[in-house]
Amino acid sequence: MSGNTSEEVTQLLCSTVEGDVDNAEQLMPLVYDQLRALAAKMLENERPGATLQATALVNEAYLRLVDQTRVDWKGKSHFFAIGATIMRRILVDYARAKNRHKRGGGWKRVELEGTPELSAHRDQDVLAVDEALEKLSSIDPVQAKIVEMRFFGGLTVAEVAEVLKMSKRKVEYEWQMVRAWLRRELGEEQE
Repeated sequence: MSGNTSEEVTQLLCSTVEGDVDNAEQLMPLVYDQLRALAAKMLENERPGATLQATALVNEAYLRLVDQTRVDWKGKSHFFAIGATIMRRILVDYARAKNRHKRGGGWKRVELEGTPELSAHRDQDVLAVDEALEKLSSIDPVQAKIVEMRFFGGLTVAEVAEVLKMSKRKVEYEWQMVRAWLRRELGEEQE
């Protein structure tokens, strides 16, 4: 997105919070492709014919995003960071709904190598990472946000740094530390 488009997105976001429905409709074409790419990445390994599709994930996330009335939007990166959080919640809710009868039976823990591919047919992956994130949130909320934005949101280090108002170097350091923690955490639970 160009600088002008980023400014336009920010202006539309702010007016949408104030209840301007027309601006919400103008916003969609500006952010849809990037939201769709984010959803497609999250669902990349989805099996054919599965019930959760990228378009449905984008549509549900977008509706929740423009319904945010208490968010002081800081710009495009902030919008996509919140979008990552919302998509995470949607995927977790979806996975929980599919697995509610099993109550954890057959879950496998995943090891975090870089930014692993998530798939709705690996609901246990989504739930395992979500569970670890809940634990991490109580230990280090900033690291939990970094994981959420990188793992679920697909944001770059630079975008995470912008949203969290941190240096790229600090985000890279925290990302490296938290990946090691998650590998250990998820590995312990797998045993």
